[in-house]
Amino acid sequence: MIDSSSSNDLVGADVYGSDDSKIGTVGQVYVDGETQAPTWVTVRTGLFGSSESFAPLTDATFEGGALRVAHDKAVVKDAPRIADDGELSVEEEQSLFAYYGNGDAVTAPQESPLYDQDADRGTDARRSEGHDTSGPTTDDAMTRSEERLHVGTEQVEAGRARLRKHIVTEQVTRTVPVSHDEVTLTREPITDANAADALSGPELSEEEHEVVLTEERVVTAKETVPVERVSLGTEAVTEQRTVEADVSHEEIDLDDASTRTGTAHDGTAPDGAVADRD
Repeated sequence: MIDSSSSNDLVGADVYGSDDSKIGTVGQVYVDGETQAPTWVTVRTGLFGSSESFAPLTDATFEGGALRVAHDKAVVKDAPRIADDGELSVEEEQSLFAYYGNGDAVTAPQESPLYDQDADRGTDARRSEGHDTSGPTTDDAMTRSEERLHVGTEQVEAGRARLRKHIVTEQVTRTVPVSHDEVTLTREPITDANAADALSGPELSEEEHEVVLTEERVVTAKETVPVERVSLGTEAVTEQRTVEADVSHEEIDLDDASTRTGTAHDGTAPDGAVADRD
């Protein structure tokens, strides 16, 4: 049994049927006017939660943020359509109990357990409004419904891009001209021009002459300089995507047992019969 402390937690919870199929999400919670215990919830079904069905909380469980009711998905989705206007009259609740009850699934209400806004209307007027042979009485016409496909978009994370900088070492070759000294030997014959220098020393002696040899050596140095700036950005690219989905619609056939059966889907009907139009 779900108590009143869980009422706020129920709103927005996923709803599963007895067949473990997901039915939808909880839209509103209807509580007992005296005990404040949750009694009914509306379940948002259909595309984008466009429809709501009432489901009883009798024998329902609420665990792990999920509500599991005692009926399967098809039963809940086919429940009688009642306006989810914040109040549920005795008659409306009785029609729901008649649909879900089957004599044992739920117990019919003794008094109005919920907020009653239509109690003064009574039940006799409802019984005389129509002559539907397949379910609760309605008026004298059928409503033909169809599913409409609504397509939208949502923003989701598709991935991430990062800039990462790392060091790469490579070999660089440069050609540099270098010079060095080499020894050269020059011999000159004695002439009148150099005779004085040649005869200035002793006649015989031992001597040494020395010159200093130099050379250039390659020296390298490195410096770090900025060369460019790289940044990340995004741009929106729009492309066309095709969406395919199955949608259902109702068709109304005319079954005239006294004459013959005709079906009109294109706005015409046999022998003057009135055809259903969208």
